[in-house]
Amino acid sequence: MKHSRILIFSAGFGNGHYRAAEAVIEEILIKEPEATINHLDFGDFLSKRFNSMAKNLYMEMIKHTPKLWGKFYYKTSQFQPDSIAQRFLNQLGRKEFLRYIQSFAPDLIVCTYPTVSSILAQLRIEQILHIPLITIITDYTVHSHWVHPGVDGYVAACDEVKETLIAWGIKPEKIFTTGIPISPKFNLDKDKETIIKKLGLNPKLPIFLLMGGAYEEAKGIKRICESLANSHVSVQTIIVCGKNKQLFHALDELVEHSRNPILRMAYVHNVEDLMSIASLLITKAGGLTVTEALSKNLPLLIYRALPGQEEANADFVQRLGAGNLANSEQDLHQLIEYYLTNPQEITRMREKAAIALTGRSTGGTVNAMFKLILSTRKKRMIS
Repeated sequence: MKHSRILIFSAGFGNGHYRAAEAVIEEILIKEPEATINHLDFGDFLSKRFNSMAKNLYMEMIKHTPKLWGKFYYKTSQFQPDSIAQRFLNQLGRKEFLRYIQSFAPDLIVCTYPTVSSILAQLRIEQILHIPLITIITDYTVHSHWVHPGVDGYVAACDEVKETLIAWGIKPEKIFTTGIPISPKFNLDKDKETIIKKLGLNPKLPIFLLMGGAYEEAKGIKRICESLANSHVSVQTIIVCGKNKQLFHALDELVEHSRNPILRMAYVHNVEDLMSIASLLITKAGGLTVTEALSKNLPLLIYRALPGQEEANADFVQRLGAGNLANSEQDLHQLIEYYLTNPQEITRMREKAAIALTGRSTGGTVNAMFKLILSTRKKRMIS
């Protein structure tokens, strides 16, 4: 049997698109170890100046003017695939994409970022590109930028996303409600006692896991840690600073002198271990983070969700009953105090989280991909 050749496009606008792509790659290689896979950044096909300017503008908006980002998000959320703005975006890097695709000759193209998806979908409509295209929506909502009739298959996070796609004119048979892909590592059972012991924590005390966004100010995160450090209810805090060196060093004195234990980490590769032992996750509302937490039955306390897709992700969690949203620092401190003094509420949310992703898996996503590859091969043999 011919080994599959799969081309995957993500983008550097936030980490979720990349992580979803990497999760798909992990699962593909479990099912077909001999598959040839290339994972590329959409921005590499644009001019370096344009790509850098677009990324910087995005990061500056969500960091300093989130309300402005929200206005932009909602104003563009109803653009049609044939709108002037979308037609402009569909021209970005067309020749470069086609040149590379022709040289790699994939059986399937997978996109986890909407702009590249719409560019390639338009090429499908124009019958210039003859390779099937699957688009993975990485949030619990659908912005119009994701939607294009030329896409051969959509991976949807939940039924609401599927219904929205249908309302936009996408045929139901093109939609696979298999959930946002996450690394297979999150599906493994973990020895919690061993992890807790290795980290030097107390198995009898609650553990609050704090994961701040890259665009969150160090001072704000530090105040959250201070609240947990000085709580009259005993609690252990794990703070993942990622690549935020300013935040990491801002916690020096607090880590050393806190009343309650604080375990500080930089960039980590074992988030699934930390989520396995945590009682509550305090975080932003990225689609991948939400899905990873729910897969570990971990309740979420979402802090200041960005207008747009993060608000929709937070709303999804709240509708499930698997978490809560704090829109201000004051709200957050009050909710932390509430959950510390009412641990039964954390238990209730954990029970809701445990049933949130039933029937959805990265394995299901990859199975849909392989079916599309086989279907395309059969059609070519017949023709």
